[in-house]
Amino acid sequence: WTIYDIQYVFLLILGVFLFYIIGTPGIFLKLLIVCIFAIGLYFPVPRKFFLPFLPIASWLVLFYSCRFIPGANRPHIYVSVLPALENILYGDNLSVIIAKHTNTVKDLLAWLPYGVIHFTLPFLTSAGLWWYGPPGILPVFSKSFGYMNLAGVLTQLVFPCSPPWYEYTYGMNTPAEYTMPGHPGGLARIDKLFGTDTYTKTFSGSPMVFGAFPSLHSGCAIIQALFISYVIPKSRPFGFAYVMWIWWACMYLTHHYMVDLVGGGFYAVVAFWCAWDYLPSVNKHCRNRWDY
Repeated sequence: WTIYDIQYVFLLILGVFLFYIIGTPGIFLKLLIVCIFAIGLYFPVPRKFFLPFLPIASWLVLFYSCRFIPGANRPHIYVSVLPALENILYGDNLSVIIAKHTNTVKDLLAWLPYGVIHFTLPFLTSAGLWWYGPPGILPVFSKSFGYMNLAGVLTQLVFPCSPPWYEYTYGMNTPAEYTMPGHPGGLARIDKLFGTDTYTKTFSGSPMVFGAFPSLHSGCAIIQALFISYVIPKSRPFGFAYVMWIWWACMYLTHHYMVDLVGGGFYAVVAFWCAWDYLPSVNKHCRNRWDY
């Protein structure tokens, strides 16, 4: 045991808390999930997967469990803080400016990174790091990715802020309440375009309605770009372009302010910095993991 193992004590305490507050699924299914993880962590072979996956699992379960935390026990929701910071730092509300003029082409260009690539890229990044990177880099990425998102959701819980779509829907003078449903923002136009209610239904039932800051869309994009560029330095321009693309999409679809995106980037950079000493060295002469 080392001082670094205190992370697992934290995850254990968080897990016990989440086990207690989650109402659905029931006790038997929750116990089954706990047993699966206990067995996976006990035996050496599955432990290689389950141990790095713990932070990601904790983040996903925490995000899901937010719906079970009573509004009376949660902090005040800040409606005007982010727009005020936006104006102070950048001189104007950039999200409002970018989202002012919409059309179908821009809707599709924003939908691709925000509603499609964001959810598939972590799997592609993991596969790419495993294949092209040195052995041992995937567990480091998994932990960094998980802890960054976990820290982001914890921040959203203690510092809940309304996103730009709230300003359009309710106005700045309407106090936000935890009973208010989520909103798809500009993704409602995608539902209308395709004749579905996918994003409307998904965001309306979101367990984290007031989680504008930090933007985990931004954080995920940046931490993935950092890890990929570490393994493949020539990919840096593409990573930068993708980050700029998803930043524009987040503001165009009225889901985030610029300050949220910068905040998410800060979380990503800190997570990557913490992981730096644990990253295995890259050999530029090795084309894939089999050459190491």
